[in-house]
Amino acid sequence: MVRMNTEQQLFDELPVRRFEYDDSVVLAADVGVADDTSVDVVDDTVILVAGDEQYEQPLPEGDARAFINNGVLTIELSDEEAH
Repeated sequence: MVRMNTEQQLFDELPVRRFEYDDSVVLAADVGVADDTSVDVVDDTVILVAGDEQYEQPLPEGDARAFINNGVLTIELSDEEAH
């Protein structure tokens, strides 16, 4: 079963979609397509660098993975950390 909640924001300005699965939670936000945008997870923080700007977002403790594909930032959290 998938539950979706769209009431969250990421980096205090990006609307984010939250998809809850049986074993994980996925956050997705449109960051636009740009060659100079990158994302990484360091400790329990996701760091997005877009041009000259850097944004940081704390995450729950635990396993997290972040990537950008076609302008969509996706953050995957394991279920224990996400709830």
